[in-house]
Amino acid sequence: MEKKEEFTQKENYVVGVISDTHGLLRPEVLQAFKNVDLVLHAGDIGGPEVLDALRQLAPLAAVRGNMDYGTWAGNLPETERLDLGGITIFMIHDMFGVHFGHAADNDIQVVISGHTHRPHIERRLDVLYLNPGSAGYRRSLYPVSVGLLFIQKGRPDAEIITLD
Repeated sequence: MEKKEEFTQKENYVVGVISDTHGLLRPEVLQAFKNVDLVLHAGDIGGPEVLDALRQLAPLAAVRGNMDYGTWAGNLPETERLDLGGITIFMIHDMFGVHFGHAADNDIQVVISGHTHRPHIERRLDVLYLNPGSAGYRRSLYPVSVGLLFIQKGRPDAEIITLD
């Protein structure tokens, strides 16, 4: 298992959230994430070079997507749970099979996923659900996008940034 990176605990964070790069890390992502405290990649990474480049921006946590395979991907967890700024974040590539009550029942305040390529932010049962969409090759009518997660004094909020 890949060594889990340690994050400095503080009260406020700006987190870059990305998914479905499929081996393509656009220069616009580097610009959008230039001032983030950490980066979360919700799977379908496409290769270790994407992770290496994101690590140059900030500490990184990533989960394996359904298109991530090979030796490098075997070191990635399928899910990740992080505690930041007084909130708990649960990250998984594909939300299929995760019911909305699961997060609230497990004291999770933010759920991050990818897979659908559809950028989406929703609050349910006091849980923030964030899918940043796809930052890789355009494969649908959805925009190429990433997300920013803001944690301020124990309260999460998010926005989608369209890259094209």
